[in-house]
Amino acid sequence: MTTDIPALELVPRTDEKQSAKDFKSDQEVRWCPGCGDYAILAAVQGFLPSLGLKRENIVFVSGIGCSSRFPYYLDTYGVHSIHGRAPAIATGLSVSRPDLSVWVITGDGDALSIGGNHLIHALRRNVNLKILLFNNRIYGLTKGQYSPTSEVGKITKSTPLGSLDYPFNPVSLALGAEATFVARTIDSDRKHLTSVLAQAAAHEGAALVEIYQNCNIFNDGAFEPLKDAGIRDEHLIRLEAGQPIRFGVDGHRGVVRGSDGQVRVVEVADVAESDLLVHQPGADDPGVAFALSRLVDPETLDKTAIGVFRDVARPSYDRQVREQLAAAGEPASSEDLTALLQGPDTWTVV
Repeated sequence: MTTDIPALELVPRTDEKQSAKDFKSDQEVRWCPGCGDYAILAAVQGFLPSLGLKRENIVFVSGIGCSSRFPYYLDTYGVHSIHGRAPAIATGLSVSRPDLSVWVITGDGDALSIGGNHLIHALRRNVNLKILLFNNRIYGLTKGQYSPTSEVGKITKSTPLGSLDYPFNPVSLALGAEATFVARTIDSDRKHLTSVLAQAAAHEGAALVEIYQNCNIFNDGAFEPLKDAGIRDEHLIRLEAGQPIRFGVDGHRGVVRGSDGQVRVVEVADVAESDLLVHQPGADDPGVAFALSRLVDPETLDKTAIGVFRDVARPSYDRQVREQLAAAGEPASSEDLTALLQGPDTWTVV
């Protein structure tokens, strides 16, 4: 998608040389040993210096859950807020403080259960937020109940006979909400995770990054097919802009788009190279990106795409609010302000 929208340059930059150590707080990190959150925290701390921003111009807002301890462990501003309401609080910050880089840390329960509406409206409005959704497919903080992303039949403390709920696909949900940037990555793949974070940070508007994250206490091995070096290449589809979509050992599997508009996986040897679908995250219509997000089998995780699904330019909510206020100007008098607030639909009862 082409656009004439200039990049935002409102957040003050710094010439100070920074390292991961500068973004580590003095708080003891308190997650279960082996939790995937440690890997994400290390990746974020290592990535933040590349932004070239002052620490006081970065803020992390979280809701409730294991992931929501994140702000304590970063030497930036942080808000440990209300269950599911982090996007709403972060929206207020982003709109009122254009000098801040605002990040939301949330989990599959916090974001997709009690916080579902807040998430989709932040995405559709294109608020300038970077939303990191840690997905471990379980409620970890409250000790192992099924979550909105748990697979059908999941045996947990709250579903002893197996969950009957069909799970959300966070990437599909975000694309359906018309999010302008949607990506998926994995906690243990430091290089890929950092690359996706960099692309999200460079995006103006709402960026949703789903991070597959292991809960080794209550849902250990949930993403093992995507992590086991012996089999992961047969499951993972690594999306790269402008490249034909191939995967599997030696790229023997590929993705094509049929005459019915649907995408499907084929053996590359059975089709022409030109038949392979070329990934275009900048396509204005999110239909193909949505189809790619639906390839995954929730049970086996076969055909799981990772990378940036969508990255298109649209004016951010923040920018439009500031432009609207600038165009409106200051009221000439208190009477003008009163008239504006009351509008035409008020009357006096005598």
